[in-house]
Amino acid sequence: MTDVRERLWDALIDGDEYAAATTVFGALDDGMTPEDVLLDVIARVQHKVGTEWAANRITVAQEHAATAINDRVIAALAHHPASRRTPSAGRVTVACVDGEWHALPARLLGEVLRLRGWHVDFLGAQVPTPHLIAHVHQHGPDAVALSCMIPTRLPTAHAAITACQAAGVPVLAGGAAFGRDGRFAHRLGADAWAPDARAAAQRLEEGFRPIHVAPTHLPIDDLPHLIDQEYTMVSGTTAQLVKTTVADLEERFPAMRSYSELQRQHTTEDIAHIVEFLAAGLYTDDDDLFTDFITWTAEILAARGVPATSLHPALESLAAQLQDFPRAQRLLLAARTALSRLTPQSAPA
Repeated sequence: MTDVRERLWDALIDGDEYAAATTVFGALDDGMTPEDVLLDVIARVQHKVGTEWAANRITVAQEHAATAINDRVIAALAHHPASRRTPSAGRVTVACVDGEWHALPARLLGEVLRLRGWHVDFLGAQVPTPHLIAHVHQHGPDAVALSCMIPTRLPTAHAAITACQAAGVPVLAGGAAFGRDGRFAHRLGADAWAPDARAAAQRLEEGFRPIHVAPTHLPIDDLPHLIDQEYTMVSGTTAQLVKTTVADLEERFPAMRSYSELQRQHTTEDIAHIVEFLAAGLYTDDDDLFTDFITWTAEILAARGVPATSLHPALESLAAQLQDFPRAQRLLLAARTALSRLTPQSAPA
């Protein structure tokens, strides 16, 4: 199996779709099951694509090209004679939450479920909740498998979960955004959670009792801490927080004054991501969500030759702007403390 992965990796890096397809079809011809090809070859190689991008060993363009090729190979694999199944297990809708463009994990799940006899409606990336609910009412699936990879989309995922349940359809949550232990799936009221495609298929086969949600159900019913309005205030003033932080950085981090226009643009985008993840941390009231993002960002910056110490002044600026927000202060302090362990020369103020 290692040889198959290496050949697929080489094909992806070369941008050779035909070699990639030949590799996976050859694995089928050699006796590997379609599910194993999907999860133990394609999914594993796709994970390597992400890891190599994070380490700055492949470019964004290479990452996009590799992902696109993998997506097309999955589509081709679905039409291979070895992958054909007659639906018999029930009907499931597989969709990514609105704003979530990482569709490949959901695509892999959809194909695994097809192989296991489910009638799958795969709706793809960035599905607006009203459209998802319209589909649910029209087709009446037994369950919705909802994928979310980016934690900043958790508030949207929460709305989708609640809406599906109000329509009488249970939700199986999956994807990195819900946490390695599924904590956010449970916190946001999902009926079930699975860490990977095989576990999701097993969970659907076992069945689960739907959680009854009243049509009047609101996010604050699941997350009472939202009553303090910190999430609402931070998410509603993101643009101003970013603008002020960028201005502060020029004073706190003098090296920024010599940045090119492109470097300034990237810095502004990075700060916007920080604010968005801070808002997500406030929504879930989870320190680790924000801290994990900050330490991950520090590693990404270091791999690209940007000093991780540049994050300290940004966090300090946000702390100064949000001094009247106790939960925001807690999250920012936790992140600054974690960052100081990575960059001890720049301990938090």
